[in-house]
Parts: sequence; C-alpha cells; structure tokens
Amino acid sequence: MNLISKIRNFEILDLLNKANQITLEKHGNKLTLERAVFLSWWCDKGDCSFCYMSTQKPLINDPQKARRRVEAILGEVEVVHRMGWNIEFLSGGYGSFTTPTIKNIAREIYQITGNPVWLNIGMTKDLESYGEEVKGITGAVEVVNPELHRQICPSKPLEDILGMLELAGELGFQKAITIILGLGETPEDLKYLFSLIRDYGIKRVTFYSLNPHEGTSFAEKPPPSSMYYAGVVAATRIRFPELEIITGTWIDNLANIGLLILAGANGLTKFPLFSMFGTRHGERVEEEVFWTGRKLKGTFTDVNTLQGPSSRRELEPFVKRYIRRCFNNKSKYED
Repeated sequence: MNLISKIRNFEILDLLNKANQITLEKHGNKLTLERAVFLSWWCDKGDCSFCYMSTQKPLINDPQKARRRVEAILGEVEVVHRMGWNIEFLSGGYGSFTTPTIKNIAREIYQITGNPVWLNIGMTKDLESYGEEVKGITGAVEVVNPELHRQICPSKPLEDILGMLELAGELGFQKAITIILGLGETPEDLKYLFSLIRDYGIKRVTFYSLNPHEGTSFAEKPPPSSMYYAGVVAATRIRFPELEIITGTWIDNLANIGLLILAGANGLTKFPLFSMFGTRHGERVEEEVFWTGRKLKGTFTDVNTLQGPSSRRELEPFVKRYIRRCFNNKSKYED
C-alpha cells in the first residue's frame, strides 16, 4: 500500500512509527528551534487569499513605513542567536527591500551567527547578486496542486517560483520550499509535492498548518487535523529520508509538536517567540520535545542565555528591548 493510501485509510500511526525510525537513523535525536526573521510587513502582490499581508495592503499608504529598521532586524538576530536558535530564513513580502540592502542584511547576519542565511523573499531574478552570505533560496510554494495554487496565489505563478529554484540550483544555492496544509488540498496532492521535491532537488521543506486570519477568505476555516498534518509530514519523511523538514505550529496548537517530531521534523518554527519565551507556553514546547526523547538545540526558557551587552554599540538599544520583553514575560509568569 502506498503512502497516500495509508493516510486515506487512517494508518497514520504506522507512518509515524516508520518515519520516527528513519529520522533517528538518518538525522539523530537533535531538534532545532527555528526563527523566521521578517524584513517588512508589506507585499507588492498582497492577494494570496490566506495571507495576513493581504489584509494590510489597503491600510498602508507608504510601503516604506512597513519596513523594519535594519538595526532592529540585527538586534533580533543577535538575541535569537544567544538563545541557541537557528535563523530559519529572512522573509519579507515582495518589494520590501532592494537586493543590495537584503544582501547587506544577510552579510551582517552571517557575521553575527557564523552561518549563511536562507532567503524567502519572493520571486527574484537577482540571485547572482548574492554570495557566501546566502546558503539557499526558499520558494513560497504554499499549495502544490497547480489548479488550487492559481486560485489561492493568483499573483505568484507556480511556474515562476520553480523557475527561480532552477536558477538557484544553477548558481550553486541549496533549494527549499514552504507548504501550508489546510488550504483545500487532499492527500492525493502529495504526488505533486513528491514530484517537486524529486525533480527540483529540494533539500528542505517547511510545513505550516493554516492559521486563519481575520479578513481573509479562510478566516472561518479551522486548522487541519493534527493527525492529518502529522501523516503528511511522516509520508514525506519516509519518501525522502535525507530531507530536512521544519514544521510550524502556533501557540494554540502546541499539542501538535510531539506528533510532528515523531513524524520526522528536524526543527520547529512559527512561534511568537518574544511573547512566549520564559512563560508556561515556552515550557510546554520544551516538554513536548522532552517526551519524544529528542535533545533540543536552543532554549525557550533559560533567561541566563540573554545576559551581556551587544558586541555592537548601534545594536545595543534593540538587543536590550528584546531582552526586556523576555524578562517581562518571566516576571509575569512567576507572579
């Protein structure tokens, strides 16, 4: 029986058992915490029907006002690095920053963390501008079913995203994609996902579950079932044992974490970090990891990792601001 049929026939526990064995054999028992660092809250496209940014475009008269200060971005990176988290990728809507500015930000992050960054900045043909500061390019595919993709992401043609990934490979960059579950896809659509991973040499997939946003056409739709989510991840792990898999869940779905780890996740993402750090929610994340037998790289609770000034004077106010938020969370929790 193939992987898709196993999901359809509710044999997900079998998939989880096999996926967990494969993950431990191929990747060991380490698990990372991942932070997507946003550049801006603006997107030139602004019409993906599930996306928070689609509700913001009419409210912003000047797109530059939606850009974050570069010092704030780098301050966040420094604090996240102290916590032992990975920078999952730099992310921003279309048209948020120029290529030279993004390159400079990526170079600065490389200097802070010692690791080149992934980019998830929309379709771009300027990939030749990037160098050693960039590890790979992420295509925000979201929906792999071609017809469904045209409906949900009308201004982000799948063909253009795949063309960008082809170019990225030719230039020597690694390639990744993001997928959102709960947008109307079916288990049968895994055939499209598996073909895409195989044909384009994808090294990393980040899975998210739908997080309904007010003002979008998905506002009243519930997130997908935790077992369905885990089944899709497990099937992907079994089909591609070497693949890096990152799974995202929101603060109201923390109970998904254990299942997703057993399904084959190498890392966890999509947390509102600075409102969760040092709280019972952060403890819950670490507890979910503990009971899967994994060893967590990074912390969600240890405020001692935040001690000390910034190594760069211009970042000090921003580093202090993020650290203060973490300590405030701790104080409220202890009260």
